[in-house]
Amino acid sequence: MAQAYDGGDAEGSGRQGPGARLRRLGERLRRDRGYWRRGIVLAVIAVLVALVMLFHAQIPNTIGNLGSLTETFLPWLGVFVPVLLVLALVRKSATAVIAVLVPVIVWFSVFGGLLTDKQKSGGDLTVATHNVNADNPDPTATARDVAASGAQVVALEELASDALPTYKKALAATYPYHAVQGTVGLWSKYPLSATAPVDIKLGWTRALRTTVATPEGRVAVYVAHMPSVRVKLDSGFTASERDKSADALGEAIAHEPLGKVILLGDLNGTMNDRALSPVTAQMRSTQGAAGSGFGFSWPAAFPMARIDQIMVRGVEPVSSWTLPRTASDHLPIAARVRV
Repeated sequence: MAQAYDGGDAEGSGRQGPGARLRRLGERLRRDRGYWRRGIVLAVIAVLVALVMLFHAQIPNTIGNLGSLTETFLPWLGVFVPVLLVLALVRKSATAVIAVLVPVIVWFSVFGGLLTDKQKSGGDLTVATHNVNADNPDPTATARDVAASGAQVVALEELASDALPTYKKALAATYPYHAVQGTVGLWSKYPLSATAPVDIKLGWTRALRTTVATPEGRVAVYVAHMPSVRVKLDSGFTASERDKSADALGEAIAHEPLGKVILLGDLNGTMNDRALSPVTAQMRSTQGAAGSGFGFSWPAAFPMARIDQIMVRGVEPVSSWTLPRTASDHLPIAARVRV
């Protein structure tokens, strides 16, 4: 008499097929309620990580600028996912495993677009910016490395007074035009005009504005170095000076008469940081629009955040990338745009 197939293999060896194994797993989960009761704490942590990524803008800055601190390193919350998954498997918790899927979905919905390569060919102007570090031990090599990028316009920040002549000499052959205001400077293959310092409420000059006469038309270029931020146990994320400077810089850009604007510099903040919204709300990040990956620029030894920015208004980003490491503690970045 023929017998019904019970999930064993065709040769009757007793091995079970996938269907039978899934049924046995389902029955085991129904019998052992511990699979669902274990790992509740892990599940709660996973959901909290997802909520922070989704609602980071609601985290208040009133206590130690906690909101801005979270937003500076927001992509790194994804590091918790594999850790939580391993712990959920060790605990043999179905609840925790399922809960871990929530931050995975949220992370990819928030940052997945940055992982795709959006770089295109074309463009007619290449720009670069680099915080060269006031204590740079080899300014000549740093200047030559940045010039080797092929950029027609290069911004440098944190120019020490004793190193400035070295930068000028190293870049003179490639860039016949330059302008320096305080500790920031711009070197260009095209003529500059209407150069002036920009007051970002520091008491000394760390920003400038100039007009670059490109073959495709005049472009207003801003170079800025926002005040540094620190994380301290007693006061949290100390960014008040940076925030005031961002307000002032945003105000200056908002009143810019030229329609084509490029901002180059070290903003000491990421595009996610709400404190930079006076600037980021009116300009586009070249990395977000035409880059590949996160483009982290600091610290150079192990980049964890993109605090160096190239932003545009009225011009089209075509590609954006990070340049090789120099003797600075920042990585230089570059972008190509269509004017």
